[in-house]
Amino acid sequence: MDPYLEHPDFWAEVHSRLIVAIANFLVPRIRPKYRVAIEKRVYEASETDGNNLLVVEIPGATTNYQATNPDVNKSNIAVATPVLQPVTVTLPMPRLIKQSYLEVQELATGQVVTAIEILSPVNKRVGEERAMYLKKRQRILGSLTNLVEIDLLRGWHPMPTLKNDLQTDYRILVSREACRPQAALYGFSLTEPIPTFSLPLRSEDTEPVLNLQTLLNKIYDQGGYDYVIDYSREPVPPLPKEDATWVNDLLQNRGMW
Repeated sequence: MDPYLEHPDFWAEVHSRLIVAIANFLVPRIRPKYRVAIEKRVYEASETDGNNLLVVEIPGATTNYQATNPDVNKSNIAVATPVLQPVTVTLPMPRLIKQSYLEVQELATGQVVTAIEILSPVNKRVGEERAMYLKKRQRILGSLTNLVEIDLLRGWHPMPTLKNDLQTDYRILVSREACRPQAALYGFSLTEPIPTFSLPLRSEDTEPVLNLQTLLNKIYDQGGYDYVIDYSREPVPPLPKEDATWVNDLLQNRGMW
């Protein structure tokens, strides 16, 4: 994983590109029994949750408004007592957050066989959006639908598991309906390749092997991130010293800064 892709300036685009890349990869391998649908979930950030407020900034809005009109003819008008002048303030505005995810649907029945989630910051940071996602996650885990959960973000809080203290940079969870409550958790560090895994379908089906590393490499080239990203700056979120040294050595060897 390129840690620079986790930057807020890039992640939304990377997320969208990866959703489409996974769908395009899967369709020819699971048709005609299944289709891959790109769905959207919409969050409305709460105004009561201070961590999720969006402040709208308007250029030039710091100028004070005047309470009276200076162009009015004052000859026959009584002069009012001066009042406190208002100042311009910015207000916390509600916002809509749209997040895409994938569903593998059985064409004959319309049932969702597998849900594929690629986590974003709204899922991992404490707040209303995380609570909403966790509720949906629990509904899936209590159903007959398989779940694939891809976490390529180092920041914030990983999704909960029971009796597991695995500390890794990134995670891929594959929860097969037939194996619950057990699930396969692929934990890997920044310095390791992204592991491949089989996408769960019905028990009688051949499962396609998903290679996220190959898809991400293709996305990187298609998005031209090699000339968009400033590799001389520190990634966001920052790296531990050991990982930062490893990244710097790698960038220098490739002549990227």
